[in-house]
This record gives sequence, structure tokens and C-alpha cells, in this order.
Amino acid sequence: MIRINQIKLPPDCQNEEETLCKKAAKLLRVDSSSILSLSIVRKSIDARKKPDIFMVYTVDVQVAKEEEVLKKCGQKNGQVSRLEKKAYRFPATLPPAVRPIIVGTGPAGLFCGYMLAKAGYRPILLERGREVHRRLSDVERFWQEGILDPSSNVQFGEGGAGTFSDGKLTTTVKDPKGRMQEALRIFVEAGAPKEILYEAKPHLGTDILTDVVVNLRHKIEEMGGEVRFASQMTGLLLENGRITGVEVNGMPLMGDAVILAIGHSARDTFRMLSDAGVPMEAKAFAVGLRMEHPREMIDRLQYGSTAFSLPAASYSVTAKTASGRGVYSFCMCPGGYVVNASSESGRTAVNGMSYSGRNGENSNSAIIVTVSPADYEKYGKQGPLAGIAFQRHLEERAFQIGKGAVPVERYGDFRSFVVGSGLDAQKEPESRLAQRYPDFAPAIKGKWQFAPVHEILPDFLNQSLAEGIDLIGQRMDGFRDGDAFLSGVESRTSSPVRILRDETGQSEIRGLFPCGEGAGYAGGITSAAMDGILIAEKVASVYGSMIQ
Repeated sequence: MIRINQIKLPPDCQNEEETLCKKAAKLLRVDSSSILSLSIVRKSIDARKKPDIFMVYTVDVQVAKEEEVLKKCGQKNGQVSRLEKKAYRFPATLPPAVRPIIVGTGPAGLFCGYMLAKAGYRPILLERGREVHRRLSDVERFWQEGILDPSSNVQFGEGGAGTFSDGKLTTTVKDPKGRMQEALRIFVEAGAPKEILYEAKPHLGTDILTDVVVNLRHKIEEMGGEVRFASQMTGLLLENGRITGVEVNGMPLMGDAVILAIGHSARDTFRMLSDAGVPMEAKAFAVGLRMEHPREMIDRLQYGSTAFSLPAASYSVTAKTASGRGVYSFCMCPGGYVVNASSESGRTAVNGMSYSGRNGENSNSAIIVTVSPADYEKYGKQGPLAGIAFQRHLEERAFQIGKGAVPVERYGDFRSFVVGSGLDAQKEPESRLAQRYPDFAPAIKGKWQFAPVHEILPDFLNQSLAEGIDLIGQRMDGFRDGDAFLSGVESRTSSPVRILRDETGQSEIRGLFPCGEGAGYAGGITSAAMDGILIAEKVASVYGSMIQ
């Protein structure tokens, strides 16, 4: 196999595969007919030299007489190279008689369940919420009528919190074992478009994710697994420091391997685990606000005048404040919506969501600041669950000032309250967003109202956000415009808790396997899926009989 990097095509290329084949043949100094197969490995947009924008490809090709071809083309200074592909391999084991129990059906739980079911372990998956299509109805009712179901909402139910998101499938986790490609392959097997295998920034969108998670569940069931909804783990069954099972809705379910894929919002479960003596610690996470701009504006900022022929543009921005704190964007949703992502009565949390077409009028992103245990301990929050207490405090403030609706404030008003009269000096030289985009309004799933968003976060976080947004605006014209919208509070960026585990994947309580984002070992759909695959491997290593 030969890998070729940096093949460039125009964005409007009509015959992608044929053109790539011709370009690859030219680089290899062979006729196009000599290429036996070509597969796209990576596809990205290069918009660094607007208006000249290109699609950039990495491809793998098979040719006859590979050695001769590589010698003839001279390997083109690293653009052409030999590739030795290694496929992902799950440990070959014979499953034990006792079925493992997986708590949670987010990406970590589903992928752990898929791998174990495929290996013959017949896992039992427990989900406190409802199956995804009933969950969709519950969420829509909450957004339309404000009636919250604490067990079936944006956070809880089949597919986990990622089901109501942009569905990004990117990760910065290193992947020497091939777990990421295996996760993407399984997504495609479950109905995701094959393009996610090679796009530089793959995403699915809520509309596709809802079908994919159902297909994953069906595959688990077809391979001998079982998924139980409205089944909340309410306790652990322990004997001599080992797991013997769990309580489900107060009733015992026996099993000597329990995988905790509980998600970052299972606050009552964290409390139960802490009371049961499961070792855990508070960890750093990030909080902030959602910021909205017109999608057309972001597209033109990123692409220039060619924006109309390209997909909705994303961005990733960072800034370092004078105090040394980092401010950065998180879960950017091109052509998406801010959503009321609350899961507890009397508390408001927001998130971002896109559909697969990313064709909403606005683009939004969380603009966030990292907080550590040292930060929230200043507010009287102590112990491993201190971060949860801090989140709840912020969400209660957001609920109060929004009177139950998502609170929204224009950035100019937010900044004037936070830093005083300095706004005029920082104001963009061009006209305000409201003049350039007269129909620009918040795009929010759920009820919203204008409110003093600057009253939600502590002063030090508000100061950091205002300074960071101004710094970003110096690089992106219009980003800090006074008419951009801020809503809050973005408090569920990652788990505030880490449930400790050792090299075998187990807690100090043997047989208990903390897993995924809720346990503090992932940060997004793909990394959670990868951790689910990892923990499936660990369970197989501990409980399975190795095949010689």
C-alpha cells in the first residue's frame, strides 16, 4: 500500500475520485490504469490563503509492482510513502458464564457493550432514561412546554448527552491501537455516512445520531446482549471489597463485572458511589457561556467570498488573559442551536446542537474558562463532589435570572457590566450585527428571555471571558460585536469528577470498571467510545479465558 499526502483539488470538483486517481498516477509516474484501488484517508479544507481555497486529501493506493513504482517516483520528499496497515484486534478470549453489567448507554456504554457482545460476553446494559425516540418526545415537550422529565432529557436516555449535540467525531487522544478507526468503522456499520472515515472534522448531527444509536442497540441485542431502559442503578452489592452485583430500581441484579459508563451528569449516582466508598476525586473542568453569531458572518470570516460553495464553517479559538487564564471555544456548532440541556428542576444548563445539514441561521460555540478544585473551594465547595456543587450553584443562578427560561444577553451589555465604560474603545469599527443582519436573533431550543447573564458567573470568570472574547475579536473581525448573543450557563463541558482506576481498568473495588466521560477518562463522543472499547478489552483480559 502507498500513501500520498497533500493532493489539492478545488472545492467544486465534480469528479472527486476520478480526479484524485489522475493526480495520484501523475505523482507516482504511472498510468491511471495502473492504480488498482484508491481510498480517501483524510479530507480537509485549506482556507489559509483566501480567496484561494482548496480541498486537501490524503489517499492510500494499491498498484502493481509497488517496489518499482516507489523507486521510480523517488517518494516525492515525503509526499509519497510506503504504508503498513495494522487492523484493530480485540483480545481473543472465551467469555465467562456470568454476564457483565454496563451502566449507561452513552458512547462509552454502547461501544463497550458492542465489543463485549461481539466477543460473546452477552452484556446487560442498564439505562436510567428512555429509548431514543421516546426520549426525543420528552425533550421536545421540555423545550416547548418547560416540563422536565429528570430521567429522560438532553442528558439522560439512550445515546447519552452526545445525542443532542453537533455529533463531532474528533479527538486529540493518541491512538496507537487503532481504537478510533474501529469506533468510526462501527459508526458506519450502524448507519453513519462513510465520509466520517476520512473527513478531517467528521460530525453526524442529532438527526443521524438518533438512528445510529438505535442501530447499535439492535446489533448488541442480535449478538446476545440486552438493553434495559428505565433501569437506574440505585446501589452497589459488595462482598469483601468486590462487586457482586448492583441494585436496579432497588432490586438486586447479580454480576461480578460492572462497567460504570454513567455520563457526566449522573450527580445522584456520583453521590451514591461516594457514599459506598468508591475512590474518586474532584478534577478540573471548564465553565462559561454560549456565544452566537450569524452563520453567514462566520462562513465569510473563515472562507471569504467562496463561502457559498462550502459547508458551514467551524472555528477553534483560544486566548490567554493577563492573569494567565486560558479562554477557549468548545463544542462549536456551525449552523446550529443553543439548547436548554437541563436535567434537574430549578437549574438551567445550556449546550450546543446541530443537525447533519448544519443549515441553521446561527453558529454558536461555548466560550469557556478552566476552573480547578482550588477555584471552587473558595466558594465553600469541598471534597470529591465539590465540582458538582459548584455547577449546581451556577445553574441555580441561571435558572433564577432567566425565570426558568434560558437567559440571554447581548455581548455589549455583558461587557459594559463586567469592565465598565471601556466598551466604546473596544467596539468594532464596522456596523453592528443588527444592522448588517437585521433578522439576527437567538436560535435556541427551549424558551429564552433577555436577562442579566453577567450575574451568573463569579467576577473572575466574567473578567476572563470578556478579555478573552476581545482578544479573539482582534483576530476575527466582528466576533466581539456588541450584538452577539451570550446565553448560559455552559457548565457540563466535562465531568467534574474522576473515579479512580488502575492499569487493569478497575477501581479499588474489584470488578468495578469506571469508564468514559462521566468517570473522567474522556471528553466527547469519540474519546468516550474509544474508552468504552478499552474497558471492554480490560474486562476481557480480567474475566475471559485466553485462547491459545
